[in-house]
Parts: sequence; structure tokens; C-alpha cells
Amino acid sequence: MERLKPMSHATRKNIGVIGLGIIGRSVAGNLRRKGFPVYVWNRSPRSVPNFVGSPGEVAEICNYIQIFVSDDDALLQTAQQLGERLTPRHLVLAHSTVAPDSMRAAAEIVERRKARFVEAPFTGSKTAAENGELVYYVCGNDAALRDARPILEASSKEIIEIGPTIGQASAIKIATNMITAASVQATAEALALVQALGLPLDKFIEAMRSNASHSATLAMKLPKMISRDFEPHFSAKHMLKDMQIANQIGLSNYLDLGVTAAARDQLLEQMHWGHGDDDYSVVARKYLHEPAPVAGEELQLDEQEEQTGAGESIASSAEMKTQSQQEAGPEVSPAPLISVASSGASNETTRLRPGFFKQLLSRLSSGKE
Repeated sequence: MERLKPMSHATRKNIGVIGLGIIGRSVAGNLRRKGFPVYVWNRSPRSVPNFVGSPGEVAEICNYIQIFVSDDDALLQTAQQLGERLTPRHLVLAHSTVAPDSMRAAAEIVERRKARFVEAPFTGSKTAAENGELVYYVCGNDAALRDARPILEASSKEIIEIGPTIGQASAIKIATNMITAASVQATAEALALVQALGLPLDKFIEAMRSNASHSATLAMKLPKMISRDFEPHFSAKHMLKDMQIANQIGLSNYLDLGVTAAARDQLLEQMHWGHGDDDYSVVARKYLHEPAPVAGEELQLDEQEEQTGAGESIASSAEMKTQSQQEAGPEVSPAPLISVASSGASNETTRLRPGFFKQLLSRLSSGKE
């Protein structure tokens, strides 16, 4: 009964949700289902109930404000937009995965107005958010955490208190994402090996289910990677951002984070190909190629063609495509098979030779410089 009292009290308080991405909109829905009056704002307007005009308007209407924006700059900008409207009655919960320094800077902006601040990054993607099963890592003073708990419980299955110091929860979240990104990257490479040896991929899934390395992440991602289903649950661009933060922290602390750097580079490669909005498991796209439609139809480049012009033609085509994407915005990116103009009227497909992709990236990079 004691746990119900703060919840009952909280339902008489308006809650603002800022940021209506995959997670934010699901959290807003869970809050409403639990009886909270919810008001929302997003940088791009949405046709949803109680959409207000600005973060400042959210602060005018709501005592409790949850922030689900995507990166460091967006979090700091939101905190500044809220700033002048904040009072001691406000409790701000920041859920973005950002660098610890950015989280501390946001807290300082909020607390300068005598409002309270709770750091609460989370783990769990689209399905967990929809089902109210996120796990929050939280930092803040005892009073703020006590008042925040009923709000967090509406969208979570667990709340883990990390400590009183703002920034510590962000560090934990970044560390957990390092393992997640590395695990999916290793899985993509393992699938490539299994496929290259002509083994059935479903046997790999079966073997992994009983393997000590199996995890909830692999249970969710592995079948989707094999079927090339990259519907975003957690986007490649957001995971890339987290790996960049991890590597920056590593550099500032003289740490050699080789695995994290490798995961970052593979995500960055997918960004270059226009897959930033796909799920971060899209790294498998590089390794799992579609089989040739008919045996013997693959175009075989002889050594002379590769040395005298075919490779240059491929690189030139890729550079033109990359330049076009930069000018026109991200479009559907090239498939793992590259089209090469043949002497006839139609194009045929060729499979990349080992080491070719690194050479192509090197050319693209040198061209940009």
C-alpha cells in the first residue's frame, strides 16, 4: 500500500515528455495507460494528443518532465530551452545516452533554477519500451529519486540506482552498449565465416542457443540479421554515437579500446552507405551477401581488367553515388552486390573480392581530403 500512495499522488501531476522517437512515444503511451496526464513536445511536430508548442510550454504545464532526445547537443539545448521556465516545483528526468560531462552540464542548467534533476538513461529498445519493460540506471539525490520512481515505474521492469553523482549512470550505460555493439559485430563476422564455408545458418542459430555466449541480444538480433530484417529498434546512428563517446572517454583516460574502436568503424561504414536509420545490426549487411541467382552468372573480372580500369570504374561510380547522397540527403544505399557496366547494354553483378572494400573506402577517404 505504501508504494501506491506516491503513484496516486503523481497521477494528479502533469507529466511532460520531450522527444517522441521510438522510446519517447512508447513511454508517453505507457504513462497515459497508467493514468498520468501527459503533454508532449518534439522538434518535428506530431499529430498526437496534447502536443504543445515548445519545451517552455511543457514546463509551464507540467511539474515532471522526461527528456528523450537523441544526443549531447539536443539534451543541452533542451535544458536551456526549459531553463527560464523551471522552478523548485519541477523535477527533470534526463534519459538520453550522452557523455557524462554533458549530463552534468544539463544538470547544472536545471539546478541553477532550483529545480531537481535525475539522470536516468535506460536499456531496452522498441519492444521493451512498448511493453513498459525498460531498465533505468539512475543517479540523483534521495528525495528526487523517491519522487521520480512512480514515473519511471510506468515504463520499466527495473530501476537500478547507480549512485548520487550525476554522470555515473551515463558511464554505466555507455559501458553496457560497448558490449552490445561488440557482440553484434562479432556475430556478423561469425555468420560470414559460417556462410563462407557453405554451412547452413540455421545450424549456427541452433548451436548458439546452447552456447555460453548466447544472450537476450543475440536471441533477438541473430534471426533478424540472417533474414536481413533491419527495421530499427535501436538505430545504427545512435549506436555509433555511443561508440564514439566510449572511444573519446577511452582516449582521455589512456585506454586502448580496440574492440570498441572496431565496432565504431563498422557502424561508421554503414553510415557512409546511408544505413544510419536502420537497426545497428545492419553491420551484418557487409558480411551476408545474397547468393548469385544462377550458378555461373557471376561476372568474373580478370586480372587485366582489375588493373587497368574496372576497379577505377567501380570506385568512380561509388564516389559519384556518395557525392549525390551528400547533396540530396540519405537515400537507399547500395546493396552488398556492386553493379558494373559491361560491354553490352545491360549491367551484371559482381561479388566483391576480399580486401576490395577496404581499398574502396581508402579511395573515398582520399578523395574527400
